[in-house]
Amino acid sequence: MHLPVMPPVAPMLAKLVPEIPPDASYEPKFDGFRSICFRDGDEVEFGSRNERPLTRYFPELVAAALAELPQRCVVDGEIVVAGAGGLDFDALQLRMHPAASRVRMLSTKTPAAFIAFDLLALGDDDLTARPFAARRAALVEAMSGAGRSFHLTPTTTDPDVARRWFTDFEGAGLDGIIAKPLDVRYVPDKRVMFKVKHARTADCVVAGYRVHKSGSDAIGSLLLGLYTDEGDLASVGVVGAFPMATRRTLFTELQPLVTSFEGHPWNWGARMDAAAVRNVGGSRWNAGKDLSFVPLRPERVVEVRYDYMEGSRFRHLAQFNRWRPDRDPRSCTYAQLEQPPGVDLADVIPGLSP
Repeated sequence: MHLPVMPPVAPMLAKLVPEIPPDASYEPKFDGFRSICFRDGDEVEFGSRNERPLTRYFPELVAAALAELPQRCVVDGEIVVAGAGGLDFDALQLRMHPAASRVRMLSTKTPAAFIAFDLLALGDDDLTARPFAARRAALVEAMSGAGRSFHLTPTTTDPDVARRWFTDFEGAGLDGIIAKPLDVRYVPDKRVMFKVKHARTADCVVAGYRVHKSGSDAIGSLLLGLYTDEGDLASVGVVGAFPMATRRTLFTELQPLVTSFEGHPWNWGARMDAAAVRNVGGSRWNAGKDLSFVPLRPERVVEVRYDYMEGSRFRHLAQFNRWRPDRDPRSCTYAQLEQPPGVDLADVIPGLSP
């Protein structure tokens, strides 16, 4: 492979801001695997945010790149899987499997798509020093042959349209808006773009904790739950970004609530088999991580910030807001959560569907 921009390349990043900034190019923020696609004739590679190759996991995208992209190009984008209710991140994660036979099977069962949003090179030209407005124009032309698997992200320079997208597209599994200054160069691994994400709060029951990796006298994370209509306490995620002093204080404060798994709503924690881990709060990123926890009587309520739900759980790590000693734990139900209306993915990206 001989391209003007060669792998590996760390993607250009975005800084989180509270509001959509003015004077920029705006596009939906897709929830998938950030990837840079390199094509040189019959050679195709997909890099990741951590610069590790993703190529072997998405053979259908390799074939699609050969059919739909220019002969020699470097395209920045997002690998996604479309599900019945929008983007399906869980199905996308399952694609990262070590067995080649399973990779082939999943490439047919849950085929991935690539959403292109920047162009680093075309032919012999390195475009990274050009302003984004010029790169976008070149990307539109380069993607003219795209079809079923490669798609061009929509953009607008109208902040009112971006605000509408921010609200309307959430139901399709998109998690915000990216704003790119029109004159910005492509700067790998630097936060020179901006992102606006949804922010909400929920009152959750604290039903357990995990010990911090530094030792047994500090909290690593708190396990959060919400009550269902049937009265069951469902695991919805964790909160764990605390200063070390707070971790140690919390450890001491929570000891009176430590209980056994007998009679605890999450008594599956006593065995922590593989199925239980996936269903009730396992690590999405590290299958070998120790996910055992200390059960607590579900008597304390914490208010957390979250962006959006994926199924019955918080999609990302929740953030601590405040304790709610005034709340009855039984009143912490799913009914308090805001549910965005469903949106067809084809309304965001024409032709993108399961």
